[in-house]
Amino acid sequence: QVQLVESGGGLVQPGGSLTLSCAASGSIFSINTMAWYRQAPGKQRELVVITTSDGSTNYADYVKGRFTISRDNAKNTAYLQMNSLKPEDTAVYYCNANIQTLVPGTSLYRPGDYWGQGTQVTVSS
Repeated sequence: QVQLVESGGGLVQPGGSLTLSCAASGSIFSINTMAWYRQAPGKQRELVVITTSDGSTNYADYVKGRFTISRDNAKNTAYLQMNSLKPEDTAVYYCNANIQTLVPGTSLYRPGDYWGQGTQVTVSS
C-alpha cells in the first residue's frame, strides 16, 4: 500500500510564495515520476510540472520561471516552490507519483499511479 500526503497549502497574497510538500510512504521499491497537478473550480485538472527519476523536469508554460520542483529521494518527498503567485494560480494542488511496488507473493515489481488528497492554494488580497 502506498500513500501520498501533501502539505503546505494556504492563503497568500499576490506576489507571495508558498512551498508544497508531497511525501510518499508504504511499500515503495522505486519512484519513477513525481508530479504536481492543479484543479481550479469549474476547470479540468491540469499538469503543473513533472519530474522523472533521472532529474529531468517539464513545466507547464504558465508556471515556468515561477515554480520549481525538487525531490529528496532519500525521503521519497517532492517539493513545489511557488513564487510570484497570481490569483489565477488559485486551485487545489494534487501530488501524483508513478511508483514501483512489489507484487505480493512474487519477486516481481509493477508500476502504479498514486494521488494525494490535494491541498488548497488561494492567492488573494
